[in-house]
Amino acid sequence: MSWHEQRTQNLQAILAESGHAGLVVTDLVNIRYLTGFTGSNALLLVPAAGECAFFTDGRYLDQAREQVWIERHEITRDLVGAALGHGLGGWAAETHLITVDEWRTLGELPAAGNLIERLRLIKDEPEIEALTQACEISAAALTRLWEEPLLGVSERQIAVRIETLMRELGADDRAFDTIVASGPNSAIPHHEPTERLVEPGDFLKIDFGALVAGYRADCTRTVVIGQALDWQREIYVAVRQAQALGVQALKPGASIADIDAQVRRDLAESGWLESFTTGLGHGVGLRIHEDPFFTSTSVGRIERRMVLTMEPGIYLADRGGVRIEDTVLVDQAGPVVLTDVTTELMEIS
Repeated sequence: MSWHEQRTQNLQAILAESGHAGLVVTDLVNIRYLTGFTGSNALLLVPAAGECAFFTDGRYLDQAREQVWIERHEITRDLVGAALGHGLGGWAAETHLITVDEWRTLGELPAAGNLIERLRLIKDEPEIEALTQACEISAAALTRLWEEPLLGVSERQIAVRIETLMRELGADDRAFDTIVASGPNSAIPHHEPTERLVEPGDFLKIDFGALVAGYRADCTRTVVIGQALDWQREIYVAVRQAQALGVQALKPGASIADIDAQVRRDLAESGWLESFTTGLGHGVGLRIHEDPFFTSTSVGRIERRMVLTMEPGIYLADRGGVRIEDTVLVDQAGPVVLTDVTTELMEIS
């Protein structure tokens, strides 16, 4: 049995418990998770018991035969119409991922909830393998970048360079739009790279990751160009301490809300909590931002085989900012950092 077939059987077991006759899967990420299909147009019917049906259009006839383990394929331009022809009484839909018009077209099926997303919280072996490879490529690319001259280079040039390095090392693509922020721009959490040239004394923040087999690495490091000033060292030490505390807390059974509170308490004690204006972390996988998310109101707990980010930061407007982020696998014994790059303060030219 393939991993995709096993995932689908896991979903069918949940559907049987929920009382739904089946699930209409329309989200392409969830379809890829269950079938391996990477095309841009598809629909999947997963009954609580019995044979699944896969729908796509004629552009993907051969691709579907190659990628999708399900035997029943229907090739049509009207995916929803063909699915409705199967009779969907008692079925549910991914209402959290479709528009109101799409929901009405499906016959206003009841909400299934985040059934597939719940399965995706816990990574299986192929997922862990792809995420590990993506993180290793990302770490190697960043290590190479630090060996190159960066003074006088623009943010955009640096973004292009690290993306090129990742591809040269085997990445399929970048995992998301690379963030390169220098000087005062480093205080902007999700700054878009510009033509600003890196100057002596700048913080240089790079948030990036490689894409491998659909799975995404997420890593951020901040360095100083030249010699760090006292204020730069102070906020860097505070972020590094908070990040290390958060990473070490990623153990099976730990409360997600408690971890969020613990890290924020550490930043409060160092005097920098008010300058931490972003989220602490999130799940990562086929999407760059997945459940669970670290908030004060999160109700879940850390589980083995979750893959999460830990990314506290301090952002001082018009001066600069620091973020340190790692992608972390939760093992039975505790956290395993997959983005294995030093978090020590680096002063580079």
